[in-house]
Amino acid sequence: MSFPITTLYALPLIPLFLVFFFRVSGRRTELKASIGHANDTILHERIRHHGNFVEWVPFVLLLLALAEANGGNSIALHCAGGFLVLGRILHPFGLKADDPTHVLRVMGNSLNLLATVILFVVLAMSRFGV
Repeated sequence: MSFPITTLYALPLIPLFLVFFFRVSGRRTELKASIGHANDTILHERIRHHGNFVEWVPFVLLLLALAEANGGNSIALHCAGGFLVLGRILHPFGLKADDPTHVLRVMGNSLNLLATVILFVVLAMSRFGV
């Protein structure tokens, strides 16, 4: 079985993952810090950019693949996938150690939550025939 919609939204997330990974690794190399954030705000923020990405993306992509496999509405799937990608792009620009309410952080998290809720509804409808 192929997952063309899920694949469409996974593709732009792969380079984002790599960017976040290399930003953390590069800063660790600069600071000679093997683990932790070495009390460096820049490294700490980069770790959270990467960590938040890793916390959200696999779960939502799994929901997207399940919804697609269950014949979910393609418009809803595209909305969820688009919200996920846009949210993951916006979020790190707003994730600042000194500004917990930055608009891009709120927008990024909100888009990810919206994608998750859409996929919950699609899965529930496909499972229970609502």
